Amino acid sequence: MDLRRRSLVVALALTPLAGFGQARRPAPGVDYTEIKPAQPVGAKGKIEVLEFFWYGCPHCYTLEPLLEKWAVRLPADVQFRPIPAVLNEGWAREAAVFYAFEALGVRERLHRPFFDAIHRERLDTRNPATLADWLRKHDVDPKRYEDAFKSFGVQSKVRGAMQQSLAYRIDGTPAFAVQGRYTVSAEQGRTQEGMLSTVDYLIGVARKA
Repeated sequence: MDLRRRSLVVALALTPLAGFGQARRPAPGVDYTEIKPAQPVGAKGKIEVLEFFWYGCPHCYTLEPLLEKWAVRLPADVQFRPIPAVLNEGWAREAAVFYAFEALGVRERLHRPFFDAIHRERLDTRNPATLADWLRKHDVDPKRYEDAFKSFGVQSKVRGAMQQSLAYRIDGTPAFAVQGRYTVSAEQGRTQEGMLSTVDYLIGVARKA
């Protein structure tokens, strides 16, 4: 399925439903997928939760406010980490933006505003001049940003994100992975709340294991 068409399908799947709640225990193969073999996790002594997202994804954008509230309430034994999914060259470019922000120490400050710029202000991230103007407005030197964007460290992280996207068999966003063993897709979650509810359940499963 074409990625743009898929985006519309997933957006419908993520439309919030009033009063939605999971009345049954999430089932493997229906509400989540078991990853075999399990993937290595980087959070030793903690339960690792990954969110695979794409800056250009409208449903990742609408999920962000709910995700922020959910993340701050996570138990101390859970480590949450966003990862830019890399499914093609365009997504790789925006993954490099994410890691360049991280290298400059401005990721937390600019993550949400960059989402806003794309979806509310229609920022063309492929236009260097337009992007440079946006960076200046947010107190980031475009030259420092460009150096970080092209750096070996950032490009290595982009390749790592691509490898993780493949290893977890990510084919759309948003998607979550829990402790290297389970993934939850937008279709499986059915709604934004449903996705996070299933992730909460899988955190409990991982904790018992």
